[in-house]
Amino acid sequence: MMQTERCQNSKTVSASSAKKGGISLPEAVSLVITSMIGVGVFTSVGFQLLGLPSAFPILLLWVVGGVVSLCGALCYAELVAMIPRSGGEYHLLREAYHPMIGFLAGWISITAGFAAPISSISIVFGKYLHSLGMPFDPKLMAGGLILMIAAVYLGNLRLGGRFLTATTSIKVTLIMAFLGGAVFLSQGQSTSLAPKAGDAVLVASPSFANSLVYVMFAYLGWNGAAYVAGEVKNPQRTVPLAFILGIVIVMALYVALNAVFLWRAPWAEMQGKEEAALVAANTIFGGTGGWWMGVLIAFGIVSTVAGFTLAGSRVSQRIGQDFAVVGFMGRVNRFGAPWVAVLGQTVIALIMLFSGTFDQVTNYMMSQLTLCSMLAVLAVIIMRRRLPCAKRPFRLPFYPLPALIFLGMSSWMLVFWVQARPIESALGLLTLVVGAAFYLLMTAASNPRSKERDRQ
Repeated sequence: MMQTERCQNSKTVSASSAKKGGISLPEAVSLVITSMIGVGVFTSVGFQLLGLPSAFPILLLWVVGGVVSLCGALCYAELVAMIPRSGGEYHLLREAYHPMIGFLAGWISITAGFAAPISSISIVFGKYLHSLGMPFDPKLMAGGLILMIAAVYLGNLRLGGRFLTATTSIKVTLIMAFLGGAVFLSQGQSTSLAPKAGDAVLVASPSFANSLVYVMFAYLGWNGAAYVAGEVKNPQRTVPLAFILGIVIVMALYVALNAVFLWRAPWAEMQGKEEAALVAANTIFGGTGGWWMGVLIAFGIVSTVAGFTLAGSRVSQRIGQDFAVVGFMGRVNRFGAPWVAVLGQTVIALIMLFSGTFDQVTNYMMSQLTLCSMLAVLAVIIMRRRLPCAKRPFRLPFYPLPALIFLGMSSWMLVFWVQARPIESALGLLTLVVGAAFYLLMTAASNPRSKERDRQ
């Protein structure tokens, strides 16, 4: 009797599907790629060299990071294919656990998940343009970029998708050109990347473990397609493919870029330096190399801001659709764009940019972002047990191994982060308490239909 009841409930869940949207597979893959490739891959190698003075362990870091991210993405793919609706963790945790858990995930996403990264990488954009000769204040140029991207996503979704695909394609092309130039035009040295004696000791060392935490943060954004699932064409097929293709492409680029840095650039000049990629570019291509690397990074940031703006606004929109009190966040304009959500996220990002609070917000919310991803991956196991008969257009391969790998690695990262930043983590918990109080106030003020929808 209980098994029959669970299967009946499963049919109800699997019957809910997203409306046919306008985001194609190339656009969804672009969102995954551009959400990941920011500035982390260009700044990490200098600090990794301090504790890992060997090429092979550093390259292994990026492979491990990609594999763990792929494990998480495959778990998300099963959930999104099963219940395809926009909203990312907000939607997934709401369906798998409770509406309050989903709301808290959305609460975190709106601030630390999207607005803070938009601010932090936009200021890097402004600083790079300033260093390239643009005679304007970096913050003003950063603000201009945020406003320009917002304007794009207040228009037609298909146009916004094409813009994202185009900017991502150019970013990947620039990276490929850099890699090709390093192979065929390099003026730099040539260092062996092969494993050597002592590498096994380095891989087992605390330095490898510490560096892996920051490599994993460079892969953040792999779940980008989950935030727009409701607007993707054939989401049951497209979203899983976007996850897999996007992460594999990014992992290949990350490994190749770091291989070039380690192969051609002098390690002594890169060690401990945030601008290690600029050092490598100057060494590889001569005096103008750093300038072109700056152009590559600055241009690449455009597509990253675009991806975060698109994905983040859909979290606010989904919350507005589910809670009558903030229903205005779900409003769309004549192009179908959630204009209130886009503008709201833009305002928060600009406030963080000009108040200089985005780094603090990101630091104290990072543990909560990791926890949300862990809960979403754990939901695969929970939903398999709760709704065994539900239709799953995509099933996690080698279940439950990928989920266990991701959960194990994320648990370790979470412990590391809390130990390293106990004050920021405590503030993150306080933010969750505030979010929970806000949720209770909203549900108390909602109309009966909204309450009923929250219980479903």
